[in-house]
Amino acid sequence: MVLRKQLIGIRIIIVMNNTNKLDLKKFYHEYTDSLKNSLDKVDLKKLSNIANILIKQFKNKKKIFVCGNGGSAAIANHYICDYLKLIRYNTKFKPKILSLSDNVETLTAISNDHHYSEIFKYQAESLADKGDIFIIISSSGNSDNVIKLAKWAKRKKNKVISFTGFNGGKLKHLSYLNININQNNYGRVEDSHHILMHLIMHFIVLKNKKTKKLRL
Repeated sequence: MVLRKQLIGIRIIIVMNNTNKLDLKKFYHEYTDSLKNSLDKVDLKKLSNIANILIKQFKNKKKIFVCGNGGSAAIANHYICDYLKLIRYNTKFKPKILSLSDNVETLTAISNDHHYSEIFKYQAESLADKGDIFIIISSSGNSDNVIKLAKWAKRKKNKVISFTGFNGGKLKHLSYLNININQNNYGRVEDSHHILMHLIMHFIVLKNKKTKKLRL
């Protein structure tokens, strides 16, 4: 028993020493190479279809709802900042884009009086109309609140575009279009989703620019 404890202690010391020797330059290249490798596998036909759907929404003046949990909520809210502001500034479009993740008072009220799994669907039931679409961001693709929203949207025939990670979870199969980042690391999945958010926005602006002096 004593010998076993000593061996465990030695293993812990070895692991800690190996961790302490981690080289930032090497880790940087491993991290960014892994990120690039994931992005290189993105289905560009699907990505193009997503961009075209968003352009159609802008032209038809239909709403786009975005949502996610945690880091994905931050990305969802960033959509509103860049798509509403920069697409409007650089093109003739006036995007109607809203986040279901950005109202703390509403989110906590629904969570408290109903359930956290209802926070997105409950809002959609009041706000969404025929022809509106949902962009759902979820690394796991399995969070109850995004699954409930996706199922509700599918029943109402509102298209769901999703960005997922790992194996895509349930959300991948409930979506009209899904971009899955096949990574088992939340950070790199979220990095990829954020890059794709910016990439689509830049593409839409460059394709529909109204001025030579762009702000991007």
